[in-house]
Amino acid sequence: MRQKRAMTMLIFALLLATALCGCRKNGTPKVEVPDQSQSGLNTPIPTPSPEPKEPIVISMVGDCTLASSQYNNDFEAVVGDDYAWPFAGAVDVLSEDDFTIANLECSFSETPLYGSTTFYFCGPAEYANILSEGSVECATMGNNHTTDFGQTGIDNTVTSLDKVDVGHVIGGEGKIFDVNDMKLGIYVSPWTVGGHWVPKEEDVANGVQALKDQGADFIIVCCHWGIEGSYRVNEGQISTAHAAIDAGANVVCGTHPHVLQRTEEYNSGYIFYSLGNFSFGGNTNPRDKDTAIAQIVVEEDSTGHYYLKETRTLPYRLTSITQKNDYQPVPYDPDSEEYARTLTKLDGTFNGPDLNVDYSNLTGGGSSDGGE
Repeated sequence: MRQKRAMTMLIFALLLATALCGCRKNGTPKVEVPDQSQSGLNTPIPTPSPEPKEPIVISMVGDCTLASSQYNNDFEAVVGDDYAWPFAGAVDVLSEDDFTIANLECSFSETPLYGSTTFYFCGPAEYANILSEGSVECATMGNNHTTDFGQTGIDNTVTSLDKVDVGHVIGGEGKIFDVNDMKLGIYVSPWTVGGHWVPKEEDVANGVQALKDQGADFIIVCCHWGIEGSYRVNEGQISTAHAAIDAGANVVCGTHPHVLQRTEEYNSGYIFYSLGNFSFGGNTNPRDKDTAIAQIVVEEDSTGHYYLKETRTLPYRLTSITQKNDYQPVPYDPDSEEYARTLTKLDGTFNGPDLNVDYSNLTGGGSSDGGE
């Protein structure tokens, strides 16, 4: 009886094992998986790519003397209270960029100021509106006319610029401006008297390093240097510009000669040795009326590093009429001889003689009233 029961249990166990084996293959349970290949349920969700940032365009123009010297009032007579007039021929370009820098070679003040230099320039406080109307975001103040009226002139000018929301950087200072989330560092070298009017390499390198320490993504150094009327770059300009780039600056922008000088690509940076005059109240009829708007294009790579992508120079005449200065720069026709000539000054192939700038016979008035 026990043997029969044991046999029955053995047969039952074998039958059960056989039934279970029908549900296995190679010892792995069969699992019915529904076909979802066309349902999209198992398709991985793609990680959205970040939107590429638009390139940042920065414009730079040369000497802007938005007042007459003490010898006449021609600038004021032409401009009057039409603050849009001086930049009317350039605002279409400057308003389309992301940031514009201009060298301010005068003071602004609500009260008249008087100086003792050969030429001094002081416009009414309201003339700061010329820069804001012209879409200028930053005025540099590190030139030989910044201190025409001492600290009072600087303070009054800063107050005037602040009222119209135009930024400013005084000589020896560095500031950071937010430009489309990029930290743009601008260092303005202090004005240096004597020698060849060249800032000290040490000052420029230290100014660049200070901006780097503050987290600047891109750095422009502005220098007032060189010889008035000279189309040739001197060795001091070259060594100081190279020192700025070697220290970490991306671009160097120069002013003071009152004429254009060549540009240079150096060590992944770019140098505009002189942008000449722009809207220039210091001369009623300059012998050389060629000028330019310099532009740089900055891009951000995938690592968040900003780099110089492209440079442009746009030839202009610093007056809208040919026979005298009306203080309104206008673009040259790209097919004109003047356009081609301007480019030769910027590429270094211009072979004309330097201008002889001599103020010793100044009698007050005329065309020799503050720079070529």
